[in-house]
Order: sequence, then structure tokens, then C-alpha cells
Amino acid sequence: MFQIGKTLVSEEIFQKDFLCNLNACKGACCIDGQAGAPLEKQELRILKKNYPKIKSFLRKEGIEAIESQGLYTENEIGEYETPLIDGADCAYVIYNEQNIALCGIEAAYNKGEIDFKKPVSCHLYPVRIQKYTNFTAVNYHQWQICDEACTLGKVKQLPIYQFVKEALIRKFGQEWFDELDLIAKHYK
Repeated sequence: MFQIGKTLVSEEIFQKDFLCNLNACKGACCIDGQAGAPLEKQELRILKKNYPKIKSFLRKEGIEAIESQGLYTENEIGEYETPLIDGADCAYVIYNEQNIALCGIEAAYNKGEIDFKKPVSCHLYPVRIQKYTNFTAVNYHQWQICDEACTLGKVKQLPIYQFVKEALIRKFGQEWFDELDLIAKHYK
């Protein structure tokens, strides 16, 4: 671990390689697990503002889940998450012709309907952020469903931190990322 400002960063994010391989996993990170995607407090307002435009990109089941549970849910420890369809798929998941799970929010963004790409937790994956009282931890989340992404990342020699560069800059800023990049280059 090393420190950048008020963050503690795991060295794994530049030691390990990663490149999503949607043809292999079919977007399983959006449909597997016990909870929805983590949402930051400011993202709740963004979802509320943009939902009318996002809604037209969603599946009927997703719309029903959102209408019954809300645009987001709150878990037992007070954190916000995307709602789930029958305890499985994220309510914002859509499928393409190859039956790959994609994000309906991102589809609206890609079509220029909204200016919000998707929740930052999704954009950062496989990096997970955990806030503590005095610092924020930045860690690699290893999940078996992403084994093919690790293999492809190794072939392409793409470190995790480079794979999620845009998301890290979005979350922490360019200056923070530049410092991370410098540390990663010295590490090699």
C-alpha cells in the first residue's frame, strides 16, 4: 500500500493486468452478486434528474423493479445501491443481441441523452473504493467471473490502473492520477 493525499492505494492496481472481456463473461458483474452497484450520494440526484431519459433504454423488468423499489435502495449500513430485479440483475441492466449485459444508463449516455456515464463504482470496476474516517482505500477486487479479463489484460499488458484511468481521474482528479502513474512507473 502507498498513500496519495488521503487515499491508501493497493499496489495490486499496477501489479495486476485487466481488460474486460465481455465476450467471455457476458457482463456477469452486472447480474451476479448479492447487492446492486454502490452509489455515491451525489449520484442519487443525478439518477433522479436523468431517469426519465434513462427509462426509455431499460427493460420492462428493470422499470418495474425501479418503480417498486425506487431509483436506488439503501442497505442495512446506510449505503446506497442500484435496485435489483428479483435479487439478481441490476435494474439498469440491458442486453445486446449477443445476450451481453450492458448498462442502460451508459446506453443513454452513449446516445447523447444524458451527460452521466454510469455510477462511478461501475466505471471503476475492478477497483473498489472504501471510505474510512481518515482515509479512502483504493483496492483491487478479485472476482472469479473476471478471470478472462485478467488473462486478456496480461496478453495486452494493461495494468488495472490504466484500464480504469478515466474512472480514476473522474473520482480523484488528474493530479491524483498523475501521482499514481509516477509511482507505478517507479515501481516497475
